[in-house]
Amino acid sequence: MNQRIEKFARESGAWNQVYGNRMFMIDEHFDIAKFAELIVQECAGKVDWILAEGGKTQGDLIKQHFGLEP
Repeated sequence: MNQRIEKFARESGAWNQVYGNRMFMIDEHFDIAKFAELIVQECAGKVDWILAEGGKTQGDLIKQHFGLEP
């Protein structure tokens, strides 16, 4: 699994299984909305330098598309 995705999963409440197989366990503490938001923010950050119409960046448009106002 990508290290960034692992980090986002942990930040969202998933916990790493202790048996060393790097599987994540998800329970009632996992915040799927936060997990998705972290991924969107990461992707938008990669294109924030590309200007779009109206003075916004492509990253702003991605965040806006997913309801995360820049």
